[in-house]
Amino acid sequence: MRDGVVAHQFDDLEQQNEADRLGMWVFLITEVLFFGGMFTAYIEYRTIHPQAFSIASHHLDYWMGTINTALLLVSSMTMALAVHGAQRGKRWISALFLFCTIVLGLGFLGVKFWEYAKHINEGLVPGRGFKYMGPYAREVELFMSFYFLMTGMHALHMTIGVCVVTVMLLLTLAGKITRVYHSPIVIAGLYWHFVDIVWIFLYPCFYLIGGPK
Repeated sequence: MRDGVVAHQFDDLEQQNEADRLGMWVFLITEVLFFGGMFTAYIEYRTIHPQAFSIASHHLDYWMGTINTALLLVSSMTMALAVHGAQRGKRWISALFLFCTIVLGLGFLGVKFWEYAKHINEGLVPGRGFKYMGPYAREVELFMSFYFLMTGMHALHMTIGVCVVTVMLLLTLAGKITRVYHSPIVIAGLYWHFVDIVWIFLYPCFYLIGGPK
């Protein structure tokens, strides 16, 4: 066991790892409550305005949403492989899959911001510049408000996740993550998988509710 791995308040590395994981699970529970409130509000208004929300969903790019879903599903696999590599002491394999996870995460953000730019050009950003002239204009604006708020918060969490995984990659390359001490990557993986799961719920809520155009 390397010196300095176990903090002074813990008896051994196993106890420290258990505390680290417990802390992350507590944090993720608060995140579930955070996103859960937004999902609850969205579902309530969707129930009140089903036709308007269906029409509004047609203004989103189904293929961009689908591509991003595929990117995140693959990134969950690469993150799991990175964790597995770290647990087995396969430093370079873990580093490779961490790098792949970062690339996939950046790809997701690139597609999402490209989609945001498209909505901005179409005047679909809620506020004074909102230019939608079709039926249910106020309800469509409400839908877009939920869309930008919820996907924007998800994009923020994804950005944080990319930064965290980048730190894990640097620690792995520096030899700080070993077969004995790999708890940071396990914790980073829990966060990454949570962010991916949130998108799995966002995707049908916004992209699939309207049916075919």
